Amino acid sequence: MPLWIFGYGSLIWRPSFAFVERRGAVLRGWARRFWQGSTDHRGVPGAPGRVVTLVREEDARCWGVAYRIADADVDHVVAHLDDREQGGYARHPVALETEEGPLSAVVYVAEASNPEYLGPAALSAIVATVAGASGPSGRNDEYVLRLANALREAGETDEHIFEVEAALLGERRDTRA
Repeated sequence: MPLWIFGYGSLIWRPSFAFVERRGAVLRGWARRFWQGSTDHRGVPGAPGRVVTLVREEDARCWGVAYRIADADVDHVVAHLDDREQGGYARHPVALETEEGPLSAVVYVAEASNPEYLGPAALSAIVATVAGASGPSGRNDEYVLRLANALREAGETDEHIFEVEAALLGERRDTRA
């Protein structure tokens, strides 16, 4: 059985691993939220950024990308992703829907029990964190803008992501005036 990895955040535009097939995919019952702290990619210890994780939500629909990994590359890719997603994320099996049919995949989810988890916050608090955070993988605002752009390019919408993006862009315009 092939290994599929489901990406719903930066893995959409920056998978950083070898794959043999890429498909748009939908995960039902989960919503993407900027509730995970990042001290290893988009922030630093003491000044974490905010990145997305998945939270269970009964009627939610999360679009992302499924990547099929070559059998020969599975161990290497899983080790790479375990390292990349070490800041509070754990692997979970999920069932995805694709235009080609259903498939089983693995997704990395940061649950509320991890020490980096920031949880829900007011939009203004999320935007303030994102606007000021930066880490080894770059500025946190770039992460938000690239994710929103990737969703738009795929013809997908995500109310939470677009709301954070709009508020962030509004804040940027306000600071430049």
